[in-house]
Amino acid sequence: MAIVAWTLIIISFIIAFVGLVYPIIPASLFVFLGFILYGLFFSFGELPWWFWTAEILFAVLLFGADFLANAVGVKRFGGSKAGMWGSTVGLIAGPFLIPVFGILAGPFIGAVAAELIFNRMTPGRALKSGVGSLVGFLTSVAAKGAIQLVMIVLFVIVVS
Repeated sequence: MAIVAWTLIIISFIIAFVGLVYPIIPASLFVFLGFILYGLFFSFGELPWWFWTAEILFAVLLFGADFLANAVGVKRFGGSKAGMWGSTVGLIAGPFLIPVFGILAGPFIGAVAAELIFNRMTPGRALKSGVGSLVGFLTSVAAKGAIQLVMIVLFVIVVS
């Protein structure tokens, strides 16, 4: 039964990392699912209150990193709120509309389209905003990946 439990826990952690690039998958929920599975199969008593407090703070940091990286990327490259919203819509729609490359092309196209439509930017400035959204997305993936890795390493330290 322990093999089944650890297999399910590891699968939930893997799905969490897939969620870094597919925003439809709630990555932090799958990390927590791994912790809950551990508690159900083994014991919640092995996971002290400070562990849960730290993990919740890391989860808040995950959400903040996602928003902040995208906003800073678009803003730093001359984009506006419309560009940020377009990037977000593109991030969600991109993987469905362009199956393999949509995760990268979606935010870029969304930011460029929003800047052209709502702010009537020149194509050059709109493209620069699109590049900013792409940089923001990639920065967000790296930051969230690092935070999730820290969350899982803390879990492994506590349970071992």
